[in-house]
Amino acid sequence: MNTGKHIDQFQTNAVCEPTPKPVWTFQEEWFSVEALYNFVAQFARENALEQTSAALPFMKTSHAGQVRKGSGTVPYIYHPLTMARHSIAMGLTEDELLAAILLHDVCEDCGVKPEQLPVNETVREAVVYLTFQKPEGMPKPQAKQLYFEALKENRLAAVIKLLDRCNNVSAMAGGFTRSRIIYYIEETESSLLPLLDVVRNRYPGYENALFLLEYQMRSVLESLKRLI
Repeated sequence: MNTGKHIDQFQTNAVCEPTPKPVWTFQEEWFSVEALYNFVAQFARENALEQTSAALPFMKTSHAGQVRKGSGTVPYIYHPLTMARHSIAMGLTEDELLAAILLHDVCEDCGVKPEQLPVNETVREAVVYLTFQKPEGMPKPQAKQLYFEALKENRLAAVIKLLDRCNNVSAMAGGFTRSRIIYYIEETESSLLPLLDVVRNRYPGYENALFLLEYQMRSVLESLKRLI
């Protein structure tokens, strides 16, 4: 009985004590861009990945001078390089997959036409699927719905979009506004997690990688929902 009273008193005192505000250093660039680039380049050379080897320098040149949204300092290529490194770490090392990861934003953000990409038609097709375009006069929500629906028809594009969203969700607390975070949470739950289930059902060979992607995305989403 006495032990119980002591615990109650301790808990009461602990609650009343003010919690000091932590002093943290926030990091926007978790890994070295140069190290990521060199790793992917070496991996491509050692495994004779022709499409990846061609895509890598083209990606770097196309995104030159661009930075990640919300950061102002992190080079844009940090995003596709981290995605490629993530893919390799999960065992997704298909040449055309890695090449399309590296090039997935080049047409949308750099004014590059698909036929200008230095890769084969399979990679180009995946990049086209991943390039969001809003038809004139169509509301953006409707265009996005059609975009996500179309992704289901291309295996590489669907997997890359999941990697892309996982990467963006993992970093959004550092560069997104509150309203943008809310939008991303809702869109991820309404469009990306269903896409993940489609890939899981159609391509069971991706199950382990899909589990890791889903676990990471859901962990971030549920943590942020409790903090917003």
